[in-house]
This record gives sequence, structure tokens and C-alpha cells, in this order.
Amino acid sequence: MTPPTPAGPTLIGSVRRAMRLLEAVAEDPSRSTAKHLARRTDIPIGTTYHLLRTLTHDGYLHRDRGRYLITAATARLGGAVPEQAGARDLQNWLDSLRDQTGAAIYYAWYDEGEVRMVGRSSGPGTPAVEEWADFRRTAHAHAIGQCLLSQLDPDARRDHLARHPVEPLTPYTVPDTDALLRKLSRLRRGHAVQEREEYAPGSVCAAVPITVGTVPAALALSLPMVRADLLDPLSHHLRRRLETAFMSHSFGVRL
Repeated sequence: MTPPTPAGPTLIGSVRRAMRLLEAVAEDPSRSTAKHLARRTDIPIGTTYHLLRTLTHDGYLHRDRGRYLITAATARLGGAVPEQAGARDLQNWLDSLRDQTGAAIYYAWYDEGEVRMVGRSSGPGTPAVEEWADFRRTAHAHAIGQCLLSQLDPDARRDHLARHPVEPLTPYTVPDTDALLRKLSRLRRGHAVQEREEYAPGSVCAAVPITVGTVPAALALSLPMVRADLLDPLSHHLRRRLETAFMSHSFGVRL
């Protein structure tokens, strides 16, 4: 007797769940913790941990400070899936940009309603701006924060400013929320945001918007005020270097 023909293909549930996890990691590497991935994919947390351990053991993911990231092996399998840089790769990249520009370099995300400084690179000849006022609550005053705020939708921007009101840090800080919103509205999409002594006296900064998955991010540089004449050309140089870098390498970000 001939066995009945199945109505459709046999679907292996664990394989489908593993693929959903890989897709979620590739789409949003900045928040790819086990708990976040479980919520995003609607996979029970126990099953998520089991699948992540298996995928990591077999080389399809690697774990970095609590986050799970796509490996080169998975990127080669997927072709279009970007290879995620580990912490060492990111630091090497920031150091390279510091040497190319002769300026301190910063990399930040806007994650779950807050500014998060992810990495920086400075040196004896390229000192970083001292964080004398918490970067998270002073986004209105520094180029990184202004760049991140410019990428938010109006509701998210208002929510942030309600939690972290505009306050004067120097004589050059935007005086109030309306002035800040006017400045942000004049920014051209994809172009650098600049500030001169708004956060710290004696320092000028510029930040270029980039995106990590769906997360707003910024790459920035700072210079002492005595080198302020270099801010414009270095801002353009940073943008060009980003375009070149992301045409040949992927660090989980895009312009």
C-alpha cells in the first residue's frame, strides 16, 4: 500500500527558530542580548538560551559582553548578511580614524532612550574631551547628542528632552529647547553636526550620523579650539572615509 503523500513540506521547528534568531541578530546587533532576542522573536527564553548556545558552539554566532553577533562564517553563508565587528575590530577601526584625522574619535548609539558611548580613541596629541557633565543628560550640548537627536522622530525627541531638559553648560550652549529644535531642523540629512564650545570651553566637535540596524548612531571627532579651522575639512574627510570603509567592510552600521 502506497503511503499518503504529505500535504506540505515537513517543517523542523528548531531550525526555523534558529533562523529567526540569526535574522534578529543581523537586523539589530546593538541589542542582541538573549532576553531581547527572545522578546523580539517570541521564542521562550529557555529555548532562546539553548539555541544561542548551540549556534555559538557551532560557530554561527559569537558572544561579546552579553550580546550575540554574526560571525564571518554566517556572513559567508548568507552573502548579504553583514559581518559584525567584535570589540577589538571596532577599536582598531576607531584608532585608524584617529590617526587619519589627527583628532579624538567617538562612537555612540541612542539605545532605549539614552545616549550610550560605545567606543572612543584618543592619544597624547589627540586628547578626548573630558566628560565633565554626563553625556547622557547633556545630548543637547554636544555634537554626538545633537546628531543622535536629529535622527529621532518628533515624539521620541520630545520624550528625551522632557527627561533631560536643555540647560546651559557654557555661554555657547543652545539657550532653550526651541533654539535646539530650530538647529536640528536646519540639519541636512546625512551631513555632519557641528558644535563649538557648547559642551566644553576650548573644544569643538563634529558628528556624522550612521545607523546600527534600526538604532541611531553617530561617529564624531573633537579638536581643541586652537585647531577649529580644521573642523569643516575634517568633517568632510570623516564622511568620505566612512563611505569608503562601508563599501568594502561592514561593522554592522550604515550611513
